[in-house]
Amino acid sequence: MIPPRSPYSLIQEDLWPDEWKILVACMLLNCTTRKAMEKVIPHLFFKYPNAASMATAEHRELSQVISRLGFGNRRASNLIKMSQHYLASNWEHARDLPGIGEYAAAAWEIFVKGMLPSNCPKDHSLVKYYNWRKKHT
Repeated sequence: MIPPRSPYSLIQEDLWPDEWKILVACMLLNCTTRKAMEKVIPHLFFKYPNAASMATAEHRELSQVISRLGFGNRRASNLIKMSQHYLASNWEHARDLPGIGEYAAAAWEIFVKGMLPSNCPKDHSLVKYYNWRKKHT
């Protein structure tokens, strides 16, 4: 199901239907702003366009690409691990993947699975989208 476009223009709406890119964007949004993340995403997805390319990324290179967001080494490790498990494991829910927290799991449910979680997400942008979607579905 195509998620309806909201007046909030969330990054997940722009990345849909690419499940992996939605997860990567959500991981990068932790502890940073969308404005900062959007400066990194074009180069990141040019260099690593899919899970396979990121799963085999050289840690130092990936860390350099995302360094302006802070926590470059930790983020690079998490992105590589998540991409490897995304491809290799038999996962059922995004929260089964390494590095996927509550925000990314809720975004995955909403934008990939087309479900509204039973509990309202805690992230302010997802809360706005969640409430808007409840009114418009």
